[in-house]
Amino acid sequence: MARMHTRKRGTSGSTKPYRIASPGWVELSSEEVTGIIVKHAKKGESPSEIGRVLRDQYGVPSAKLATTKKIQKIMTENDLKLDLPEDISSLIRRAVALNNHLQTYKKDLKSKRALSLTEAKIRRLALYYKRKNVMDPEWKYDLTKAKLLVD
Repeated sequence: MARMHTRKRGTSGSTKPYRIASPGWVELSSEEVTGIIVKHAKKGESPSEIGRVLRDQYGVPSAKLATTKKIQKIMTENDLKLDLPEDISSLIRRAVALNNHLQTYKKDLKSKRALSLTEAKIRRLALYYKRKNVMDPEWKYDLTKAKLLVD
């Protein structure tokens, strides 16, 4: 979502090097990496948190190269699917934080605009996930329910 609400040209950044196999210095097998993913998913961690743990604590640079499957796919195969997709849940947390800020500082117009843009992104992503049958078609964004989800 680089140019959605700005006039800027987007963000540029580095790309991951092209690899088709796990590096030789990774000592864990595919089954061990899958077990680590399942263990952390049962704790309630998101796929990005699991990937960070794999990288920092176990030295696995890419779960997909180590297991030939993405972390999300491994979680769904083991019936550890998240209630909401990770990007929507992070946007909901941001919206709740912005709303709490606006309760204290009522005249902060930049935060008011940021809240409306964040809610627009939530609704747009929800429509996409409903079309792809990832989310419940009856799910609707509401700030009061979102506060309960975050807490």
